Amino acid sequence: MEKNWYYAIGGQERKGPVPENELKQLLGAGQLPANTLVWSEGMAQWTPAQEVAGLLASPPPVPTPEKEWFYSADGQERKGPIEESELKGLLAGGQLPRSTLVWSEGLAGWVPAASIAVLQPGGVATVTGAMPGAASRPRVSGPFFSRTHNRDLMTAARAALAGHWGSAVSPGLLYFAIGCGFQVFSLLPLVSCVASIGQLLIEGALLLGMAMFFLALARAQNPEVGVMFRGFNQFGTALGACLLMALFTFLWTLLFIIPGIIASYRYAMTYFILTDHPELGPLEAIRRSKEMMRGNKGKLFCLTWRFFWWFLLCIPTCFIGLIWLMPYINTSLAKFYDDLKPAA
Repeated sequence: MEKNWYYAIGGQERKGPVPENELKQLLGAGQLPANTLVWSEGMAQWTPAQEVAGLLASPPPVPTPEKEWFYSADGQERKGPIEESELKGLLAGGQLPRSTLVWSEGLAGWVPAASIAVLQPGGVATVTGAMPGAASRPRVSGPFFSRTHNRDLMTAARAALAGHWGSAVSPGLLYFAIGCGFQVFSLLPLVSCVASIGQLLIEGALLLGMAMFFLALARAQNPEVGVMFRGFNQFGTALGACLLMALFTFLWTLLFIIPGIIASYRYAMTYFILTDHPELGPLEAIRRSKEMMRGNKGKLFCLTWRFFWWFLLCIPTCFIGLIWLMPYINTSLAKFYDDLKPAA
């Protein structure tokens, strides 16, 4: 026998009895609000219908809209918005390189698609309004691989430098000027030792600042020249990393030079890692660089070798051409770092 119910409209006018199915239809069609007071035999008091199990049908799930993305394959022409699944398909199918700059709501600036975990094959889709922790690279374990061709990384670097060459040459000029200043003071008998120690102390902070600047430039964040001096905010860590890398490289060099060269490539990502993870200590950053470069040292060597011919072209200019070559190299290295991802 079907259960009968009584209901009260506005908490005042009471009607019934009505069969349970009829009451459900009234509630489901919206003819009665969900907070209508109802009562049936066996209940201690009148209760809102929405609190009685079985009277209200579960509302159909609201589909979650996909996150929308904008992208720029050449660093200049920006396209979008497109849905996340479509962008993942373009990247997975090779129609867009992994170095493609992308942006979505919640990101501080444009970043390479290779640095966004949810855009990689098997990545978990995000929902609108969620921030896919891309501004700071997540802690993941290797092995790592750089899948983008070095030629494409250099093309992406030139695209990032387009329109920013004026600011891009400034860090190198400042670094050179500071080094020359210490060299001048080192020629003075009374302060030569102090100048040498001073240069050693700030070397790590300056190199970290350079990494910060060019990584931001590679990610289309339009950094100011002052970013170069933010390395002093991590002075102790930068100094420790600089000294440890110099020591380790020197010790490897004692084994007939070549191991020292290999070691320099092994530690090449240290300052980029400290840029993304300022909470790390120098030894941990060096360890992570070694992990990231395992199996990638040869590719990085080939990337740097590509600049050898550019270096030769700087000789007729009395090396003035290095003013523009060094930003090109540093931005390409930043692109290489961003392209390193764990093996699928």
